Amino acid sequence: MRLMATKPLALSRRQFLTGLAASGIALSASSSLAFANGLPFTEAADLQLFASALRTPSGSYALAVFSEDGEVLYQTALPDRGHAISFDRNSMRLLSFARRPETFAVLADLTGAREPVVFTSPEDRHFYGHGVFSPDGRLAYAPENDFANVRGVIGVYDVSGDQPKRIGEFESYGVGPHDLLMSPDGSQLVVANGGIETHPDMGREKLNLDTMKPTVAFIDTATGDLLAKQALGSDLHQLSLRHMSFDGNGDVWVGGQFQGAKDATPPLMVHLGLDKAATTLEMPLELTKGLQNYVGSVEMNRSGDVIAASCPRGGKILYWDVAQRSFIGFHQVADGCGVAPLDEESFAITDGNGAISFGGTEDGVAQIISQSAGVSWDNHLTPLGILKSS
Repeated sequence: MRLMATKPLALSRRQFLTGLAASGIALSASSSLAFANGLPFTEAADLQLFASALRTPSGSYALAVFSEDGEVLYQTALPDRGHAISFDRNSMRLLSFARRPETFAVLADLTGAREPVVFTSPEDRHFYGHGVFSPDGRLAYAPENDFANVRGVIGVYDVSGDQPKRIGEFESYGVGPHDLLMSPDGSQLVVANGGIETHPDMGREKLNLDTMKPTVAFIDTATGDLLAKQALGSDLHQLSLRHMSFDGNGDVWVGGQFQGAKDATPPLMVHLGLDKAATTLEMPLELTKGLQNYVGSVEMNRSGDVIAASCPRGGKILYWDVAQRSFIGFHQVADGCGVAPLDEESFAITDGNGAISFGGTEDGVAQIISQSAGVSWDNHLTPLGILKSS
């Protein structure tokens, strides 16, 4: 079964802007009538939309929806720094979860039917910056830290009403759950347990680097039962498995963040599946040396045959051929971390310097589409789909 990344949204641009107006959001002439590169907007144009958390020029934090050309169509405040954004196509809602060790989440409705809602994790839990909707949009699943018992859990929230309610949890089957994926049919969650123990009393300090055991768990969403768990060998126990993407075949690609010696050059990309053992993927050693052992985001292109992995500390976006599981090229993007499919072949890229760029699989420097002075896009970029003109 192939997975597709971009589909038309269930409302037109006119309906979308009407919804924003109903929610009291005013768009300036520069944002609603013109693209960031100065091209005039026309009602006939279809827009591909994305969402990201960001730091604004004033230093506050927000969630924004914008077009491929950088036109900001929606923005709402966040209590603190966000991380990844989840999207439910059915209800046109977005979820933003706080990074560890923070406890807030924001649910925003792009139709304008409801005001943004802030809710929190229980007092003995905190979020990890990621979450997913169920396919019908009624539930949300969020990795959480049960720090008193040094275990990861997946909090289950009913988000169908006006105020999200936590209705349960199940094991993540590891420590430090970070990213998670929902299977298209909603039957399975894939959870990247980074393996790192933390405690809110210690801020973001990592407490178990000598004994960490990262895993990727496949979990039955109906029962919370463990279906499979994949791990690397003991020689790579310090490769924290953090961010993931399906490919077009339904296999999982994982980007790691190595917690061992700074001069080590371990493989940073992993391929696995429900019934496929975790295997590492090689890339040129000279390139690996400059990545500072850190992968920030992992995404597939719209065709599902290329995987992109961002390395913001090394200023690179890496590309991999899915069929061959082979490294095929990179782009240079200073502090580039957010990656999402732009078309069949290329990717949109956001960075900490306020730029939106695009790049493909040929080596070189990614081409900047727009730049917002004073803005810093956060680590992840979420594709929302194509907003039709009518």
